[in-house]
Amino acid sequence: MNCHRSDYRPGGRGNPRGERGAALVVAMLVFALSTALVVAMKSEFARFYQRSANVLHTEQAYAYLRGAEDLAGIALLVDYDQDKEREQPRDDLSEIWAQPTTPYALEEGGWLVGSLEDLQGRFNLNFLVDKAPQERGKPRFTAAQAQFIRLLQALEEPPVSEQEAILIAESISDWLDQDESPSANGAEDDYYSSRTPAHRTGNRPMASVSELRSVAYITPEIYRALEPWVTVWPQTPAPLNIHTAPLTVLRSINVDQNLNPLSEADGLLLVEYRENSGFTDLDDFLVNPVFGEKPEQMEGIKPLLGQYSAYFLLQAEVEVADRNMRLYSVLQRRNRQINAMARAGGSL
Repeated sequence: MNCHRSDYRPGGRGNPRGERGAALVVAMLVFALSTALVVAMKSEFARFYQRSANVLHTEQAYAYLRGAEDLAGIALLVDYDQDKEREQPRDDLSEIWAQPTTPYALEEGGWLVGSLEDLQGRFNLNFLVDKAPQERGKPRFTAAQAQFIRLLQALEEPPVSEQEAILIAESISDWLDQDESPSANGAEDDYYSSRTPAHRTGNRPMASVSELRSVAYITPEIYRALEPWVTVWPQTPAPLNIHTAPLTVLRSINVDQNLNPLSEADGLLLVEYRENSGFTDLDDFLVNPVFGEKPEQMEGIKPLLGQYSAYFLLQAEVEVADRNMRLYSVLQRRNRQINAMARAGGSL
């Protein structure tokens, strides 16, 4: 009897070795897929964890920065209470809010540091909205315009000539006023509509110093040099504090219609006198010899000067988990209340 079957194939169906081989291949495929899924899940988890950690560290850093803002507010309130007890209240650089600070070490590592600057020690750009009447025998510039022209010429780099300073001062006045009539050396919408990109004047008080970059004749170099010495707070301008104004700003104070800034040497004399003796009041400041001992010639600028401050700039920086963040806050002190008028910041 012939037992040979014509349909028999080695390794065909029913062959144990073939079944084992197929099972091994399937197992290897399952293992490979599982490994790929695990790797993908691990990578996705790592990204999720990192994102969560970044959010946590950012929130933690911002909480520290807001804490610095609260501490700044406390310092301003302490100063407010101390001023109430002074015979001649004023805000000056000897007060608690103006003292230098050092980085404060955080328990989990990193540090926090902050400082306050008197914004009323800067020139307020919104003073330039007013223009002098163009009449024969009248001053050509307002006291604020003349002071700003001197401030521009007091910049170290780049040098700004008197004529360039006049162009810039009158262009800012046109930017702020509500009419469309350009000053003799200014610029209104007709000028800006031909620029690239075309734009219009603000026709309102400036809300940010950065608006200067859109004003005619302001170059990037002039903007960078001028930015530390000017402000837009408060937007209804308040007097410049003679006790906190830095050297460059002090040099912008001179007799009416004299468009030349004080020399650096005269400015330093004012700073040294302020540090050593201090100005008793505004009248004592105006009779200082650097002004020629003719206070009556400074009657125009006198209303622009003062001894008190209500607006301050907080600059705070924190390092958490090797990440740095900054916060800039404009703080208003009104009676015994501190309000944050504006905030800006971000990662470094």
